[in-house]
Amino acid sequence: MSVFFHEQLYRSRELLARVREFEVTVCGAGALGANVVESLARQGFGRLRVCDRDRVEERNLSTQPYYRSDIGAQKARALAHALYRALGVELDARADELTAANAGKLLKGSALVLDAFDNSASRQAVKDYCAGADVPCLHAGLAGDYAEVIWNESYRVPLAAQDDVCDYPLARNLVTLAVAVVCESVISFVADGTRRSFTVTLRDLAVRPFTLE
Repeated sequence: MSVFFHEQLYRSRELLARVREFEVTVCGAGALGANVVESLARQGFGRLRVCDRDRVEERNLSTQPYYRSDIGAQKARALAHALYRALGVELDARADELTAANAGKLLKGSALVLDAFDNSASRQAVKDYCAGADVPCLHAGLAGDYAEVIWNESYRVPLAAQDDVCDYPLARNLVTLAVAVVCESVISFVADGTRRSFTVTLRDLAVRPFTLE
């Protein structure tokens, strides 16, 4: 029986065959990125890459899929080891800082790039590279009670003043809800090319389509 038996019954054998060969690069292995990578791997994606220079800290453990034994390890490599043990999935782990200078090297070959970075400079580098190389790109971000999942064409990079400063409120349930929305947006894109953007708010459990006013 396939590891992805239940997912295949829901999605179809044909879609899972496409998912298995679809190349996705996730930028960032924090609360959003790491959980998205794990979720995509458990849904049958077999050609995944993750880029993140950071190391696991104790404060990450409540919202990110790491263990106490991972503290101090590079996030990208810890995630790769965990997914190989769990599923036999070989995650392409890049423990590098993504910049405008190396974006082409780190993102080359991607059929889809998913930006889950927590800083504006890296988000801008991803956005610019994907726009210039005509690579589909989906951005996901969190702030307080709010999350957004927006395709590159409509995305505006936040101001640097809003970058991650370490001490910020974050509910695990917002992360979980946002990850589900991200992964459904990715699946829809693989299935038929649909690009769906959303906003998410936790207090009212609302997922709404995002449109530019």
